[in-house]
Amino acid sequence: MIKPDLLLHPTPGGLYCPIGDFYVDPVRPVGRALITHGHSDHARSGHSHVLATQQTLDIMAIRYGADFAGSSQAAGFGETVDVNGISVRFHPAGHVLGSAQIEIEKDGTRIVVSGDYKRGVDPTCASFEPVPCDVFITEATFGLPVFHHPPPSGEIEKLLTSLRQFPERSHLVGAYALGKAQRVISLIRRGGYDQPIYIHGSLTKLCDYYESQGVDLGELRPATTEDKKSGSLKGAVVIGPPSAFNDRWARRFEDPLPIFASGWMMVRQRAKQRGVELPLVISDHCDWPELLDTIREVGPQEVWVTHGREEALVRWCELSGIAARPLHLVGYEDEGD
Repeated sequence: MIKPDLLLHPTPGGLYCPIGDFYVDPVRPVGRALITHGHSDHARSGHSHVLATQQTLDIMAIRYGADFAGSSQAAGFGETVDVNGISVRFHPAGHVLGSAQIEIEKDGTRIVVSGDYKRGVDPTCASFEPVPCDVFITEATFGLPVFHHPPPSGEIEKLLTSLRQFPERSHLVGAYALGKAQRVISLIRRGGYDQPIYIHGSLTKLCDYYESQGVDLGELRPATTEDKKSGSLKGAVVIGPPSAFNDRWARRFEDPLPIFASGWMMVRQRAKQRGVELPLVISDHCDWPELLDTIREVGPQEVWVTHGREEALVRWCELSGIAARPLHLVGYEDEGD
C-alpha cells in the first residue's frame, strides 16, 4: 500500500495528486482538474483539461460558456478512468445534479473525496452512495452538534401555509441558482402546489437543463415584468437568487414576503440580518448526525476535513478512535447551502 499523503495532499491550489499530476476541485487554473460538481467554488473555468460527470460538464458550459476549459472528458458513475496510472471513479454525492464523490486508488490505497454531499432524499439528483475507503475526505459545512436539519417537507408546508394565510402577498423565495432553486421547486410540487411558479431570469437556463435531464419542475414562468408592479403575482411563488432580493428586481412586487431556503436559516441572527420574514431550513449539505452516520458507514481508517467547521468533526473522530485532521483548504464557500 502507498501512504495516503503520497497519493493526495493539500496545496495552495487545492488537493493535488502528484503521481497522477491532477488536482481535485482546484481553486486556480491548472493543467488537469477533476471536478466534483458545478458550484462555482468547486468548478472554476480556465483549466487545460477537466474530468467530471457529463452533467457537471454541461452545467459548467451553461455557467461559463462552451470554452470553460481547453478540453474535457466525461466520466460515468462507477466507471474506472485511468489518469496517469491512478484509478479514478466517480460516485453519486447527492448534492446537486451531476455531483460526485471522487474515488482515487493506487496500489491498494483508496481515498474518497466527497466534495459537497447530502444524505436526504432528493429527486432532482442521484442519491449519495457510501464508498468504503482508507481515507474519507469530508466537508463540514454544518459540522457542529447544534446543526440538526428538520425534514424539508415540513419547511415547505410552512411556505404553503403562508400562501393560504397571505393570498395578497407575493412570496419571494431566495434560493441559489444551481441545485437549491430546482430542489425547492420540486419540493413545492411534491407538497401539492400545481400553480405556475415564477422564476428570476438567471435561473432559466439551469431549470431548463434540469428539465432536459428528466427533472419535472411543473409550469415555470419568467418574473420579469418591467413596466409596472406585477399585480398578477399577488399570492404567487417567485424564486430568485438571494442576490436579486437586494436590487430593483424585488421592489416590483407588491407587499413581497421575503423567504430564504438555506441550512443557515437555523441561525436566527442570519435570518434577521437578511431581513427574512419566513426562514426555510432546507440544506443541500449534511447536518451533524448525517456527517457522523456517513463516517461510520464508510468505515475509513482516516478522515480528512476539507472545509467548514473542521475542528469539532476532527475531535469527534479522534474520540471515536478514527485518525483525523483538518486540511484548512481555502476558497470554498457555501454557495449551495
